[in-house]
Parts: sequence; C-alpha cells; structure tokens
Amino acid sequence: MSVEVILNRNAHHLGEASPLRRELLDAAACHGARVHETRDLAELDRVARDLAGTEPRAVVLAGGDGSTMEGLSALARAFPGGIPPVALAPGGTVETIARNLGMRGPERARCRHVVRAACEGGAPVRRVATLRVRDDTGGDRVGFIFGAGLVARFFDLYEAAPRQGIGPAAAIAARVLFGSIVGAPLARRVLAPVACRLEVDGEPVPARAWSLVLASVLRDVGLGVRATYRAGEAVDGFHVVASTLPARSLAAQVPRVLTGRPMRGAGRVDALARSLRVTFDEPGAYILDGDAQCAREVRVELGPVVTLLVP
Repeated sequence: MSVEVILNRNAHHLGEASPLRRELLDAAACHGARVHETRDLAELDRVARDLAGTEPRAVVLAGGDGSTMEGLSALARAFPGGIPPVALAPGGTVETIARNLGMRGPERARCRHVVRAACEGGAPVRRVATLRVRDDTGGDRVGFIFGAGLVARFFDLYEAAPRQGIGPAAAIAARVLFGSIVGAPLARRVLAPVACRLEVDGEPVPARAWSLVLASVLRDVGLGVRATYRAGEAVDGFHVVASTLPARSLAAQVPRVLTGRPMRGAGRVDALARSLRVTFDEPGAYILDGDAQCAREVRVELGPVVTLLVP
C-alpha cells in the first residue's frame, strides 16, 4: 500500500522555485511516497480517480485550506465507499484547518515530518466530521467551515489586499472592528445584513436578512474566532451560528466569540444541526474553507467522516 502526495502547485508557498515544494519532493523521495503535482481541478480529479484503484495507505494533501477542501472533495468523488486516511502538509497562507488540529512549527520541518509519519505509520489519528456543501450552480464540495454574510465580505477584502497571511488578515479584522464602533463606511458595508432565508434541519428561521451565517465542524473558524464553540462535540452534527445584529452590536460580541462563548442578542441561531439551507434573494457569495463561491441556494449537510493523521 502506497503513500500518495497531492501537491497543489497553485498554493501560495508551493510554486516552482519554492523551498517548501523542494522539501516535500525530497521527503517523498527519501521515504518512498509518490508525488502528484496538480495545477487545476481537472488534474486533481484525474489523480484522485487514478488513486482509487491503488488502495493507498494514506494521502498527503499539500497546500492551504482551499487545497485541502478541493482535495477532500475530489477524494470523496473518487472513493464513494470512504476516503482513505489523509494527512495535511502546509503550503497556504493561514492554514486554519491545520491549526485546529494542533499542527504548529516551521513549515519545512512540518512537511518532512508529515510525509515521514504517513510513510512509516503509527501517527496519531483523529476522526473528524466534514460538511458537504451543494448549491444550485452544480457545486458539490466537502469541507470544514462554511460562511456567508460578513464572512464572504471579509474574504473579498482579504483577497484584494496586497499581502496574504495571518498578519494582514488580522489587520483587516481590526480595521472592521474599530470601524464598526465609529460607524465607518467600510465596517457598515462588511457587517450589513444580507437578504437571505435560513432553514435549520428543515425548519425555517423567521428572519429575512442575516449579517453572519456560519456552519462548522471546527471550533476556530479563523484568527482565533470560536463562534462555533460546540463544533466537534460529535461526528453526527455540526454547529450553526447565525445573527441578524447590526454592525455595532456585532462588534460587541467579539470578546465572547474569542473566548468560545455563545453570542447574545435577538435574531440568532445557535444549534447543533444536520442540515442548513441558505436561500439568497439574489445570487450571493459564500465561503467554504477560504474559497469563494456564488449561488442562489446552498445546502450544507454532514459529509463523510475523515480519518486525519495528526503527527
């Protein structure tokens, strides 16, 4: 049984001349793993289908949060009976998923350690639930953190920034937070409610505009924000948190979500669920593990339970 490394060449730190890419290639050669470098989703799907006939011992996904999400989605399509064990090697900018799993340390050392552990066996494992997110444009993906409203608008600002990473993301968050206190136009735009309707486990929620919508199987949705503080309690549900609060009232919730406490205020959802449906009045943006999508209707359900190697 082989160990397969899928390396996303479009990931932030895995370009042609990247020292991190060279570290991964060297580690794979040293420990006997096969490397598949992909540049688009068609290549990724082709690699996943090829692996379906090899019964790999483990698959190492090299890249950032978006690479992990697209990799898991491709594996779920190729392995309908169950995704093989997966390990994560760094290569993105923020790596929220890896941080939730307690993965820290210098990227190059982590890459080598992850590949070695996958090849040698015996690495600690975690069984982690996922989200399956389908929309009316034909999108069908497997990931960990879904967001709409202020989450999508925050990522608009982040992607337009001259630099990516935790530092620039934190700076944008601080700018929006303090702007909301003084009523700055940027903060009002980011935190303004989005016209949409929600159904949680098939039950409509009585509000027509939401400033925040989150569904996650991970507690930290980024930058230490633990709004989905009940995520991970069980593999048969995910945490849904939504709010209709305006900008200044949302800002007042920051101390609570940073310490993993429930948000307050009328017009909110806070529940463990098995399904969430979001219907936008007009095609709206949503985020899945840092990747932006657009649709009129989105359905979030439980995805496959994944065995993650966490060396």
